[in-house]
Amino acid sequence: MHKTIAACGFGLLVTVLPVTADVLTLPANPAADTSVDLPARGEVQSKVLKHYGEPKLRHAAVGGSSPAQPRITRWDYSSFSVFFENDHVVDAVVPDRPAPLFNTNELSAGS
Repeated sequence: MHKTIAACGFGLLVTVLPVTADVLTLPANPAADTSVDLPARGEVQSKVLKHYGEPKLRHAAVGGSSPAQPRITRWDYSSFSVFFENDHVVDAVVPDRPAPLFNTNELSAGS
């Protein structure tokens, strides 16, 4: 009997608590700015050098102590940075520009 009353009391308490949620606002077209020519994933360092020239800054490699932690290198150009795993491009980014959003059709609009 006491368990039933406690369960009902808890059920009433839960139903009167306010519900809150965060709303994600998406930019109109996050991939609209494609003005920067970036190296493609998988390109080798020699091809990046040939196409884009010498970077402004080459950062020292980090990692490389095991296969689970490959050697990562970063090259900074005037308008973007390139990240290499060993000798292959894994990413190229433009500072202060968010990465493009994928699968936005799975997001629902907030009210």
